[in-house]
Parts: sequence; structure tokens; C-alpha cells
Amino acid sequence: MTAKLPESRRDQRIATALPVFLENATGVTRDVSTSGVFFWTCGTHAVGESISFSMQVQRLEGNMMLKCRGDVVRTKPRGTHVGVAVTPAATQTPPPVARANSPTLSMPSRG
Repeated sequence: MTAKLPESRRDQRIATALPVFLENATGVTRDVSTSGVFFWTCGTHAVGESISFSMQVQRLEGNMMLKCRGDVVRTKPRGTHVGVAVTPAATQTPPPVARANSPTLSMPSRG
């Protein structure tokens, strides 16, 4: 029997499967928190790499694309996929909302 280690992360993680859109790939989140996001995707990513991606969030008003930019802090290969842990690097100013049912927000920076 294996003893479970106590949770050592700073912020509570919320398990959720949100669509992720990168420049040349798509993915799905495993969990999100105020200090970052973990998602599964195809391709290669390196620790320390800065990446931009969007996550689609469903709201009562319609779908929202959350535009994010951050730094890869961990990767986890699994078969043809890779798990990518990203921590926010900076706040991005959202562009004007084109449609009322597709607002855009930015991931807040930690500072």
C-alpha cells in the first residue's frame, strides 16, 4: 500500500476539461488554479518555454475564449500526448468583443 503525500501546491486545483487552442495544436485541460493550468496536447514543449494559448469557457451568456500567455514549468509525456503545466507570465489586454456571446478575457498575472 502506498501512502498518499500531502498536497504541496500553493493554490487549490479545480479538475475541469476545457478545450485548449495552441498555435498548431489543440488540447484539453486536466485542472486549473489561480497559479496555473495543466493540459494534455500533442507536440513538444520544453520547461522554460513561453507559450500562448486560449481556453474555451462556457458561460450562461455563451462561450468565452480565455486568452493566456505563460511559461511551461513541467511536462509529462504519455504515449503520443504530453501534459503541460503552465504558470501565467503576464496579463494580456483583451481585444474588443466582436460578439456578445463570445467575450474574451485574459489570465491574470501573479505578482
